[in-house]
Amino acid sequence: MKQFFFTLWIGLLGTVSLFAQDATVKGRIVDTNSSEPIPDVDVRIQSSKFNTTTTPEGIFNISGSDLPQGEQVLLVEKSGYVNQRIPITIQNGKTINLDPILLEIDLTEVEAQIGIISLTDNELDQDDGTSFNTSGLLQASRDVFLNAAAFDFSATFFRPRGLDNENGKVLINGIEMNKQFNGRPQWSNWGGLNDAQRNREFSMGIEANDYQFGDLAGTTNIVMRASQYREGGRVSYAMANRSYTGRLMGSYNSGILDNGWSYSVLVSRRFGEEGFRDGTLYDANSFFASVEKQLGNNHSLNLTAFYAPNRRGRSSANTQEVYDLKGIEYNSFWGKQDGEIRNSRVREIEEPVVMLNHYWDISDKTRLNTNVGYQFGKMGNSRLGYDNAPNPDPTYYQKLPSFFLADPDGPNLAGAYTATTDFVEDGQIDWQDLYETNIFYGGTSRYYLYEDRVDDSQLMANTILSSELNDNITLNASVNYRNLKSKNFANMIDLLGGNGYLDVDTFNTGDEAQSDLDNPNRIIGEDDTFKYNFEMDASVYDGFAQAQFKYTSVDFYVSGKVGQTSYQRTGLYRNGNFPDNSKGKSEKLDFTTYGAKAGLTYKITGRHYLGANGAYFTDAPTIRNSFSNSRQNNNTVTGLTEETSLSVDGSYIYRSPIIKARLTGYYTKIQDASEVNFYYADGVSGIGRNLSTAFVQEVLTDIDKRHVGAELGIEAQVTPTIKLKGAAAYGQFTYDNNPNLYLTSDDFDEELNFGQAYLKDYKISGGPQQAYQIGFEYRDPDFWWIGVTTNYFSNAYIDVSPLTRTENFYLDTDGIPFNDYDPELARELLKQEKFDDYILVNAVGGKSWKIDDYYVGFFATVNNIFDEEYKTGGFEQGRSANFRTLSEDAANDKRVFGPKYWYGFGTTYYLNVYFRF
Repeated sequence: MKQFFFTLWIGLLGTVSLFAQDATVKGRIVDTNSSEPIPDVDVRIQSSKFNTTTTPEGIFNISGSDLPQGEQVLLVEKSGYVNQRIPITIQNGKTINLDPILLEIDLTEVEAQIGIISLTDNELDQDDGTSFNTSGLLQASRDVFLNAAAFDFSATFFRPRGLDNENGKVLINGIEMNKQFNGRPQWSNWGGLNDAQRNREFSMGIEANDYQFGDLAGTTNIVMRASQYREGGRVSYAMANRSYTGRLMGSYNSGILDNGWSYSVLVSRRFGEEGFRDGTLYDANSFFASVEKQLGNNHSLNLTAFYAPNRRGRSSANTQEVYDLKGIEYNSFWGKQDGEIRNSRVREIEEPVVMLNHYWDISDKTRLNTNVGYQFGKMGNSRLGYDNAPNPDPTYYQKLPSFFLADPDGPNLAGAYTATTDFVEDGQIDWQDLYETNIFYGGTSRYYLYEDRVDDSQLMANTILSSELNDNITLNASVNYRNLKSKNFANMIDLLGGNGYLDVDTFNTGDEAQSDLDNPNRIIGEDDTFKYNFEMDASVYDGFAQAQFKYTSVDFYVSGKVGQTSYQRTGLYRNGNFPDNSKGKSEKLDFTTYGAKAGLTYKITGRHYLGANGAYFTDAPTIRNSFSNSRQNNNTVTGLTEETSLSVDGSYIYRSPIIKARLTGYYTKIQDASEVNFYYADGVSGIGRNLSTAFVQEVLTDIDKRHVGAELGIEAQVTPTIKLKGAAAYGQFTYDNNPNLYLTSDDFDEELNFGQAYLKDYKISGGPQQAYQIGFEYRDPDFWWIGVTTNYFSNAYIDVSPLTRTENFYLDTDGIPFNDYDPELARELLKQEKFDDYILVNAVGGKSWKIDDYYVGFFATVNNIFDEEYKTGGFEQGRSANFRTLSEDAANDKRVFGPKYWYGFGTTYYLNVYFRF
């Protein structure tokens, strides 16, 4: 009996001792404004397996004898609220009681619309010639540097790490939305849906991503599921002077109803007769609907559809001469007709998207998401056409003063004066004259308005697996399929008072003048197809797998991908210049892609981290860069192959309750790229050729590029109401070799191969390569706030003409070097232009009120407060393609064929008033 009681006593002591060793972290989480408890808040100990969610009373409790000991960080997260990182010290046998933890409404949902009025405003299309920034990709990030890049740097077309949005992936509900034609997301397909796109998941650079392998500039997944939206509605009205002048938006989300259904709807309209640039109309409507049904405990089916038809007037790039005469708001693409602004270059897009998403929780740790999407519709870019008539462009070189001042017989001062007066007093398209000209010639249109149309239909499907194999290892995998059928043709919009247009090329004769030899000398009416007509078929199959490992001191991942891409052109016209190589199917292009990447994060302490990532992968070239002249023939790019990317980066990260900072260095090399450009060249040489001018297709192959640099972001919450922040980007983005260059044209029979284009060490154009920011934010307890940033930009360069960096530059039409070639002058002529540095000051502020269960507020931004004039981009014209023509042009005080530029916006504002219920 004594032995029994002794054993029992020892057991009880052991049990007490065991319980005494438990550590407990508990607390209660409430809303700062209402003091009401917040349910379903995710609470976890960073870098551990211990996590929980709050009860309906806002209470949480994490306990156990194996909780990580010592200094730790408690992460408190819920969508719609500002996340908190709370330093704690865990000891077995001790209880930490955090009551209450106050969570604030996340004002970054509001700020997500600041600086960038909508996703589409800074994501300009290729025809605009500007850089393709990644601001839309970055808005999902809370990283200090990337926030600066998204909201303050983006107006300058700054590109983090020198990468454009072709190098980033955009997904909606797990489905990739990048266009196969150029690799870029078509932002305007979902423009105006801001309130429906707040739920975003972003992976920076080549970091691990749960949905796909990703790309160099990161991956963003926009979650548009009905069940994922917070219950309630929002109505807002905005005024601006940048792209549109007004926007009205209304949305409502049901939340998850008792019967398992949820739905979300949004309607918006954006409008403006003209924005900051003259004559740039904006006419856009947006519609979104999503409905989801919970099917039992493990299945959910979601249907999402959105439709954002939009029309936008585009603006012109201009020479410095034009800007000096008319200012940076000038746009040559418009004129007045019957007293109304009419823009000749209108981009119209109507491409609705429908997707069905199935979510299956196979178990508590394994989920399978299967998606099917379909996109269809049209995209058109209008422009004026003319045959046997003067060029209607008011900035055509023969209408500007420089043309008269460069008269070979001496400056024509009278002509220059007249040209200056006419251009300054008007300088716009004379629509009335175009109509009168067509009527004068008996109704046969010499002038006409047409559009380059692309009618795409694309089927997309994938399945995405995520499985937690154990507490430390997570497996991600996906299989994707995309199939595109693209119809491409010229469509007649307006005969401008004429009764028909003869579909022949007036620069050619005989059969060569016919766009379709099977239907020669056709008379074209409005809404008829003419000039060119072909289809493009593309299919992509790919898959990826990834393993993520999370341990106390280190996290790491490995990932791989493999895929197959194919393209094929089908010509529907037998072009007169290429009678045997234009109609029917082209060679089928097939590309096999693969890649691998890995990365790790080492946790020195709860505040200090080291991170590194590395990737090597191949991608198929885009459709645009695979066919040298798809509008006229079936020719594919000579020597075409997969593009290769190699990238590494390393980071130091510091996080404390007061200071957050990240310093990253990176190196990226892109190899074997190809580019196809179209322009009119003057001074094209060639052995045995007398022709020196032609409209050409310039094909560059075997392009290597190098991107190296560092980026820093830091913010300090110096007081509960004041935050200081800074960001810096230092980059060098250059061509890393001398790619091959050849020309094709309907003006000559065979390719003109000029060998190497000497581009090595030239800077890659596209926004400033260095950017720096300092700023502050003040948030008052009475829910008003203001922020100011000062931003400095430097090292932006013009886009050089590759043809002038080939042997063509010093060879005469007979293939022999010019007898007056001057190497020193040539070096000066070929020196890349560097744009001036500049400083932009931006301000933002707002106020919100909580009235019962409703929120009312406003916010406003003023960008470029001091109205700084600065160049965001530009390109050298190809008209002066050799030493003699370029030196003659450069000798003039005002160049006839000088570079064309884009200028940034002057002072712009944005004001938004909203009501949330």
